[in-house]
Amino acid sequence: LASEIGPNPDSPDVIDAAVVIELTHLASLYHDDVMDEAPMRRGVPTAQYIFGNSSAIMAGDVLFSRASKIVAGLGQKAIYMHATAFERLCMGQLHEIVGPQPEDDPIEHHIGVLAGKTGSLIAAAAHHGVMAAGGTDEESEQLEQFGERIGVAFQIADDVIDLISDEEVTGKTPGTDLLEGVPTMPTLLLRQREARGDLDEAGAQILQMLDEGNLEHDDRLATVVALVRKHPVVGETRDLARSWVNDALTFLDGLEDRPVHGYLTDFAHG
Repeated sequence: LASEIGPNPDSPDVIDAAVVIELTHLASLYHDDVMDEAPMRRGVPTAQYIFGNSSAIMAGDVLFSRASKIVAGLGQKAIYMHATAFERLCMGQLHEIVGPQPEDDPIEHHIGVLAGKTGSLIAAAAHHGVMAAGGTDEESEQLEQFGERIGVAFQIADDVIDLISDEEVTGKTPGTDLLEGVPTMPTLLLRQREARGDLDEAGAQILQMLDEGNLEHDDRLATVVALVRKHPVVGETRDLARSWVNDALTFLDGLEDRPVHGYLTDFAHG
């Protein structure tokens, strides 16, 4: 969609740029499924589940390599931009694994992780698209900022989806992140309330169950998921995602007379 901003939206470079992003995205998911030991993704068995970790890792590496070969034909600037996005993606994942330092704000750290893991990739897609279609540097950077914020919004919304998802549709048990101890925005907001001293009884019960662990036993996971679903932090998380979307939309200013404005606005709200 972003490629339509440039004068040459049908340029072969646009197709190559799209392939680069898709290969990079797919490769990152292969690796992510290995780290998460995920048997399913969106209702489909993962590569690591079918072929094993080693094969999935190597397949991801092959896809990254092919993306690099294609981007080499798009010019020096595209190579640098792709390498930067790849670095940010990996650093975002590393920061999630390491976790915040004592002096870090946990929520700000989480936002940084989301910006690295997902925001960087969507930002690169937007920048690549505009640049490959012959758009200006200013337009490329403008849409890059849009993509970054949409990526963060998507991941914040995904924290809610983890709680309310339909297992038959997603192939993912609701509350998987809670089970694996992965920080999510709802639980971080509860921790923030606890630190401020204004945590309610329901929130305290949720955190107690999370801290005790053993969520895989009996119906503890279903119980804690039900408690979180009812808690106001879920609504706060949705509101936070919307605020990132609204911020992203400000970077579409000046494009109102182009069809792509409507497309990107619909994409942002999707």
